[in-house]
Amino acid sequence: MTESVQTTGVRPRGGWTLPAAIAGRRYPLAVGAVTLSAAAFLLHQLLAWPPHEDETLALFVGRYPLDQLFQVVLEERGGAPLHFVLAWAVAHLGFGLEGLRVVSAAFAVGSLPIVAALAARLTGRRQALVATVLVAASWTFLFHGVYGRMYSLFLFTSALAYLFLLRALERGDRRAWSLWALAILATVATHPYGAMVLATQVLFVLLARRDRLRQALLAFAAVGVLGIPFWLTDFVLAGRFDVGVGAGGERLGGPLPVFAYLWHVLGDFTTGWWPLLILVAALGALGLRRLPRPTVLLTAAVVVVPTLAFLAARFGSATSPETRHLIFVLPFAALAIAAGIVRLRRLAPIVLAALVVAQLTWAWQKTPPLFEWEPDARQAARADASAYLAATSLPDDVLFGFEPLYLGAWERNHDFPLAVLPRADANLALSTLLDLERPLGRGVWILDASEPNNAAPALEIDLTQPRPERAFEVRRFGPFLVIRTAKPTRTPKRYLERAGAAILVGKSLWIGDADINLLTIDRAARALRGYGADRSLSTSSR
Repeated sequence: MTESVQTTGVRPRGGWTLPAAIAGRRYPLAVGAVTLSAAAFLLHQLLAWPPHEDETLALFVGRYPLDQLFQVVLEERGGAPLHFVLAWAVAHLGFGLEGLRVVSAAFAVGSLPIVAALAARLTGRRQALVATVLVAASWTFLFHGVYGRMYSLFLFTSALAYLFLLRALERGDRRAWSLWALAILATVATHPYGAMVLATQVLFVLLARRDRLRQALLAFAAVGVLGIPFWLTDFVLAGRFDVGVGAGGERLGGPLPVFAYLWHVLGDFTTGWWPLLILVAALGALGLRRLPRPTVLLTAAVVVVPTLAFLAARFGSATSPETRHLIFVLPFAALAIAAGIVRLRRLAPIVLAALVVAQLTWAWQKTPPLFEWEPDARQAARADASAYLAATSLPDDVLFGFEPLYLGAWERNHDFPLAVLPRADANLALSTLLDLERPLGRGVWILDASEPNNAAPALEIDLTQPRPERAFEVRRFGPFLVIRTAKPTRTPKRYLERAGAAILVGKSLWIGDADINLLTIDRAARALRGYGADRSLSTSSR
C-alpha cells in the first residue's frame, strides 16, 4: 500500500506494510494504545524516583505570589517562566510534588499524539506509528515524564510548534500562522533552548519553503518582538552561569567532543550500549535515505543548528549541555530510525520489538529507581526527617540548597520557611542573603550520605558535630544529617561562618556536593568582605 505525505506530495517508497486496519481507520486507536500504555507506566511510577532539588526549587519559587514570582524569574533566576507559572498553580493549590509530577506526566503523554501527527505529516502513518513507539520507550521520555521540571513541557511545546509550522506553510493563512506563533512562544517560554527550535525553523524555511518566505519572515519578526521578555530571561540565566560566545568560559572542545555529546544524546534517546547504538545509527541513516527531501531538510536543520551552537558556545564551570536540553530532537531521531525499520519489511516487527526492549533495559540501567523505587529505608528516613523539620522549624530559618527534605516539610507545614540560598550560584546566594530581613534566623543544612555522587553511597550517615559544637543542633535520620544552628545567626557574616563549618562536615564525610557547596559559601564570604557589607549590616542589625 502507499500513503501520501501531506507536506510534500511524494509517496514513501516500499517498506513494511502495516495491517490494513491499523494503517487505515484504526491508526488513531493504535496511537491511542501507545499513549495509554505510556500514561499507565508514568502514573504508576510517578513517585518511584526520589524527589530532586530542582523540583523543590520549582515549587519553592512557586510559593511566591504571582507578581513576586515574575520578579524572581525575570530579574534574578532567569530560565523557564512558563514552567514556574505551572509550579505556582500547583503550589497554591496545595498539591506538592505529586501535583508537579502529574503536570510533567500529562505533558509527556500529551506529546505522543502530537509526535504521531508530526511524523505522519512528514512521512506517513507506518513510520509515524513506529516513531511514536520509539519515543514512548525512550529513557529521555520516560524519565522526564516523572521528573517535575520543564522538559516534558518542552517536548510538548516544541513538537506542537513544528507541527503548526508545517500546517502554516501548507495553508498560508493568518490563523495558521497565529497558532504557530502561540506554539513557538510557548516553546521559548519553556526553555532557553527554545531559541534553537526557532532557529531550526527559520533555517528550514530558507532551505525548503522559500515560496512562503515573505509570510514566514513577518511571523518570525512578530515572534521576535513578542518574545522579548523571554529573551531577557535567557540572558539573565546565561549571565548567572557564564554561558555565551566569545572569550571566557570553556568550550566543549571542538568537533570531536561535540560529536561525543550528540552520540551520548542518541544513546539516551534509544540505547546507550555502543554496539547496539551503531546499529541504531545505521537504521537512522537508512531511514534518512528514504525520507522525502523536505523531511530530511527539516531533520538536518534540527541537528545542525544545535551542533553549530555547541561548537561556538562557551560554558561556565557550573553548567554543561545534557541530553534533556535536546529533547526537541527526539521526535526527529525517532522518525529517521522508524523509517529505517520500516525499510526492513518482514524483519521490521522483530527489530522494533528488540529495540524497544533495549530501550527499556537501558532506561532501567540508567535510572534504576524509575523502575524499582527508592529503598524503603531511605523513604522512611526521608519522611521522618521531613516531619522533624516541619515540626521544629521557624518561619525565619535560613535554608541552604533546595533540599528535597524541605519539600517534604513544606507539604506537612505550609508555613515552612521560604528563604533558601541556592548552593551553586554564589552571587545569587549572597544577594538572597542580603535581601533577607534582619536579624537573620537560624541556619539549616542537610547532608545526604545516600546520594549517587558520593564517594561511597550509604543508607546511614555518621553523627558528626560541627565546631564549635555548642553552636549547632544535629539530628540523624538514616542517610540524612540535619544540621541547624542553636541560635539565630543574626548577620550575613555569622551565617556564612556557620555555613562553612556545617559544610566542612560534609567534606569530612565525603559528601559529593560538599565541594561545590563550600565553594559557593567561600565565594559569597569573599564577596561580602569585598562589599564591606558585613560591618554595616552587623551595625544596623543591633
